[in-house]
Amino acid sequence: MPTATAWLSFYALASTSSYQLVEGNVYFPPSSIVDQSVFTPSETHTHCPWKGEASYWNIVVAGEEEVKDGAWFYPETVTERAEGLRGWVAFYKSKVDVKVE
Repeated sequence: MPTATAWLSFYALASTSSYQLVEGNVYFPPSSIVDQSVFTPSETHTHCPWKGEASYWNIVVAGEEEVKDGAWFYPETVTERAEGLRGWVAFYKSKVDVKVE
């Protein structure tokens, strides 16, 4: 399987060959996060009928402005179909460069 990497400027946020592709978004397992300290909790939450309530993270890497709501994850899921996404992280493609190579 190819490797998926999420980049902010020249900083790798996450990298893995064990990603999931769901609804056009790459979901990274929690273990693929390079440095958890660049993520801070956001006040934003959204709801998906089959995945549940998403929580968001803001992202700040050295020398860069904060990227609000740059990543999201589902701390709990509401359907069996979504169970495999619990805790996995996705990034907004308009805010973070996500590549699969």
